[in-house]
Amino acid sequence: MNVNPSQPDLCDILIVGAGISGLAAARELARAGLRVLVLEAQSRIGGRIFTDHIGPQVIELGAEFVHGRPPELLDLIEEAGLELIEREGTFLTFEHGELTPGAEDERDDLFAPLDGLARLKGPDLSFASFLEYSDLPPHQRYPLIGYVEGFNAADFRRISAKALGVQQKAEDAIEGDRSFSLPGGYDQLSQFLAQQFEQHQGTLRIDTRVHHIEWREAHVEARTNQGLYHARRAILTLPLGVLKSGHIRFHPKPGEVLQLIHQLEMGHASRVSLQFRDAFWKTLQPQPALAELSFLFTREHTPSVWWTSNPLPDPILTGWVGGPRATPLLPLSAEDLGHRACTALGEVFHLDPSRIASELLHSCNHHWHSDPNALGAYSYIGTGGLEAPARIAEPIANTLYFAGEHTDTTGHWGTVHAALGSGLRAARQILDAPR
Repeated sequence: MNVNPSQPDLCDILIVGAGISGLAAARELARAGLRVLVLEAQSRIGGRIFTDHIGPQVIELGAEFVHGRPPELLDLIEEAGLELIEREGTFLTFEHGELTPGAEDERDDLFAPLDGLARLKGPDLSFASFLEYSDLPPHQRYPLIGYVEGFNAADFRRISAKALGVQQKAEDAIEGDRSFSLPGGYDQLSQFLAQQFEQHQGTLRIDTRVHHIEWREAHVEARTNQGLYHARRAILTLPLGVLKSGHIRFHPKPGEVLQLIHQLEMGHASRVSLQFRDAFWKTLQPQPALAELSFLFTREHTPSVWWTSNPLPDPILTGWVGGPRATPLLPLSAEDLGHRACTALGEVFHLDPSRIASELLHSCNHHWHSDPNALGAYSYIGTGGLEAPARIAEPIANTLYFAGEHTDTTGHWGTVHAALGSGLRAARQILDAPR
């Protein structure tokens, strides 16, 4: 399909956003013979899947892990013929000047209170309020808060306790305690979907920013920096942060969506990936723990969570901090974050930070909080907002459909598989609707 902005053609489906949710929906609809147009504001596709290729090595600036064994995502990976590697190795904690291995039963004890949230009765409350009313001692609360904020990029004073219970139950159902990676980069999935979409005669336009949606039943007009586009229906896969910003105007308002999104929160996180000449930590003590290092927790430092590429041999360490603790780091450049990281790692590994810095080749990060196409890391459910995603996911006059990880209805908010599933759901809604 060839769409000329000056003389707009009326396509069947307009999709705003070429993240994995938009691309998944686009492919399904194009496969069904519909005329589909995808508009992407950026000069690249993938959304918050953003892979940097530095020589033979891959550094993920956005999504990195496959959490558990979500069937839709595993099916897509298999269809694309991609390799999936399970992340494995040792977990170490740095406390009181020493590196010690983390025991499996300690992790089980940490998650036990989250399992109980699935049975929480009465009105919803924040996780902070739940802890206030619980009998958990402080030595259990602090690592639990760190986990909730780090994993969800959330403020524990704002995140819904009931939603955490739903999330934990959903994670258990897909073996969420396991994690995997795609050795060639997550962007392989975005490229595969885009190629499939275009093979089915779909049209993808990059550098096309939508700023106004005018709609009525069975007709949508998108005003962009490249002109006007028209369609009978539209799927909007914009990140929650962009929707909440008001950068895209709607006329008329899309039902309750613009009210419901304020029951959801956009989380913030700071991460830095450090590419070294070699994996120097593998020769340090204690052994064999550091030779097989997977995750390192440094609760007394920021970043407080680190991971390697193990079992892959890439000499890359990634530091991560989510939630309010990330705030002071958000404005920092990759170089500043790299300097701070070397200082922290020097203390952890009992090395001169200058020695670590001398081995550093690249510091890489992306400012998702200030990226106008994201305005945050990923979403979480605010207190009282547990029903909001399902209501946002309801079609509006069989004309407007919303997708993206914040519209997930299975408890997997903030993940790639939630985004993928939401795109497939929106495509099914259109295919099942009266024509």
